[in-house]
Amino acid sequence: MRTRRLSAEQYVSGVLGGDRATLARTITVIESDLPSDTELSAKILDALLPHTGKSRRIGVTGVPGVGKSTFLDKIGMHILRERGEKLAVLSIDPSSPVTGGSILGDKTRMEKLSAEPNAFIRPSPSRGSLGGVAGRTRETMLLCEAAGFNNIWIETVGVGQSEIAVRSMTDFVLLLLLPGAGDELQGIKRGILELVDAIAINKADNSQLERAQLAKAQYESALHLFSPGPGGWTPPVLLCSAQTGRGISDIWECILQHDKFQLQQGLRVEIRREQALAAMWQMINAELEIAFRRDLEVQTRLQQMEALVRSGRISSFTAARTLLSEFRDSGRPVNQ
Repeated sequence: MRTRRLSAEQYVSGVLGGDRATLARTITVIESDLPSDTELSAKILDALLPHTGKSRRIGVTGVPGVGKSTFLDKIGMHILRERGEKLAVLSIDPSSPVTGGSILGDKTRMEKLSAEPNAFIRPSPSRGSLGGVAGRTRETMLLCEAAGFNNIWIETVGVGQSEIAVRSMTDFVLLLLLPGAGDELQGIKRGILELVDAIAINKADNSQLERAQLAKAQYESALHLFSPGPGGWTPPVLLCSAQTGRGISDIWECILQHDKFQLQQGLRVEIRREQALAAMWQMINAELEIAFRRDLEVQTRLQQMEALVRSGRISSFTAARTLLSEFRDSGRPVNQ
C-alpha cells in the first residue's frame, strides 16, 4: 500500500530540519517512477538545491567481495570519532529480479555505523542501471546534503562501468582491491586506473600482507605510466585492513588532502558544474527512451521490428531508423 504523500513544503522543511524519517520518505518519492511523484520530486529538488553543495562527495568501488561495506563501516566510525561530522552512505545493491528491491541490505553489513545517530545509510536497488549506480543516486545525494550531512559516500555494486558512473557525481573515487597483484593488475582496465583518485589494497594483514605490499609496488609502477589527473593530482596506492583498522586513518587523510587540493586549485566548482550538466543530459536521454517506448506507433511496430532484426531480414540500423522516424512523425509530446 502506497504511503500517503506530504506536500512539497512538508518534505522540504523536514529535510532541512534534519528529520531522518522525512529524509527517508523524501528519497522514496525521488526514486518513484509514478508520474505524480515526478512532479513532486521536481518541486522538492528545486527548493532544496540552494542548500546543497557543501559536502564531500566520495565514491567507493571495487569487485564484489573486496570488503566495501566493512571498509565503510570502519572509516565511517573513524570520521564520527575524529571529526564529529555527519555522514551518509548511499549503498547501491543488486536488484532482486522478482521484487526489484535491494538484495544485500547494507545496513546489516554496517552494524556499528547503522546504530550511530549522525550516520544515515540508504540501500537503493540498482534496478539494472548502467554502471552499478542507482538511477536517482545523484538526487538522493543532494537530499542528504540539504539535510546537513558533511560527507556523502556512494558505494557501487562492483567494478566495471561503476567508475564512470560514480566519477560523474563525486569529488573523489577510491578503488578498493584485494591482495594478489599479478592477476588483478592484468584484469584491471587502463581506463579504470585513469578514473580513480586513490587505490587502497584491502585485507592487507596476516598472511596477505606480503602479497599486498607486492601489489602496492606494481600498482604504483603502473600509475606512473599515466598522466597526472586534473591539477596534477597523482593517485596514491595505500594499504589497509577494514577488519583491524590498519591504514584507515591514512586513507581518510588522503581524502582530506585531495579535498584541500581541489579547493586550492579552483577545480571543485567547475567539476561540479560539468557533472550537473551531464546529469541533465542523462535525465533527458532517460525520459526520451521512456517516451519512445510508450508511444503508440512504436508499440504497434516494435515487436515486428525486433522479429525482423532477430531473423536477419533487416539490419539493426534500419530498424532503429524506422522506429525513430515513426516516433517523430507521431508528434506526441514527450510526457505522454
